[in-house]
Amino acid sequence: MPVTGKLEKMLILAFSDSEMAENGGVNDADDQFEALINPESYTLMYKLKFSQGAQGQGTSGVQLKYEYTEPEEITFDFLFDNTGIIDGQPRESIADDLKKLKDVLIGYKGDSHEPRHFKLIWGENSIFKGRVTELSINLKLFKPDGTPIRAIATVKFKSSIEEQKRAAKENKSSPDLTHSRVVKQGDTLPLMCYSIYGDPKYYLQVAQVNGIGNFRQLIPGTSLFFPPIEKTH
Repeated sequence: MPVTGKLEKMLILAFSDSEMAENGGVNDADDQFEALINPESYTLMYKLKFSQGAQGQGTSGVQLKYEYTEPEEITFDFLFDNTGIIDGQPRESIADDLKKLKDVLIGYKGDSHEPRHFKLIWGENSIFKGRVTELSINLKLFKPDGTPIRAIATVKFKSSIEEQKRAAKENKSSPDLTHSRVVKQGDTLPLMCYSIYGDPKYYLQVAQVNGIGNFRQLIPGTSLFFPPIEKTH
């Protein structure tokens, strides 16, 4: 696509449900907010969730056990200014702009009785889809009567995927993915391997990964880590 040189403002599009946010465009949005000035930067955050497994016999530490990957997060700072320095349009106050931002991002809409789903668009690019989890507003400059004339709003979005889509994406039943299981009374490592991998013969590999010295004596309540294993026939 040719570069036109036109300054494209970031748009936050608000939708009543996740399907519309996934597939809808500007004309389908319930509401929208256009940045006064585009952010200088934004932060993407990825988090992995781990739990502490049981300390294996003869080991000196506790191995972290992977549980799941949390949804992606993105954080932006948006600048508000009433002097007209930025866009040449002086305002009496930034109160209306801040109210518009709050109405779009954290206001309820329609019959859902919950905040909306969002799509962030910059030019021709859709850069994020999700929900707002945090909004903070830092008032920076004031008139002599205390009226704010400049503010920075920090917004955090968290990626949102419908459960059926998430399950299909992660394919949790696949033996090639990581699993964590809590030992129950009567469980044996070969039986647990059979339940997860469809074959009990991987119990020695699982015992080694978990630092288990005696796999015949599993302790109920212990969390065990079942890693991806390349199957052999």
